[in-house]
Amino acid sequence: MQIVTKEIHIQTRGECDIVDLTNRIQEFVEASGLKSGLVTVFVVGSTAAVTTIEYEPGLLKDLPAILERVAPKNVEYKHEEMWHDGNGHSHIRASLIGPSLVIPFRNQRLCLGTWQQIVLIELDIRARSRNIVLQILGE
Repeated sequence: MQIVTKEIHIQTRGECDIVDLTNRIQEFVEASGLKSGLVTVFVVGSTAAVTTIEYEPGLLKDLPAILERVAPKNVEYKHEEMWHDGNGHSHIRASLIGPSLVIPFRNQRLCLGTWQQIVLIELDIRARSRNIVLQILGE
């Protein structure tokens, strides 16, 4: 077994920016030279998340809308008492979705469904520079 690690940097546009990472991750898997294994995708930070979605215009609107219903901006968050930075809802949303995914690959191809893409979701209230750690365990 080998471990290969890479970090990619993404500049987001701010809250609810959804960035398709699929091609970058697929390119990393191919460049690794490994035939099969697992790739972990991890976003560094507590106000962003990684998940899969069908990256299409309807869902790019639906996901932020459901997040607003689940963890709305206009309610009280105790986090605001500490930092007064207006992003308590961002932390809750990121915790619910999660910072990482593990995706299997075989024959150097990610094992994703036809309409399944890997995305970074910016949940902070402003544009951010994000680091995403990609780590492959494979052979």
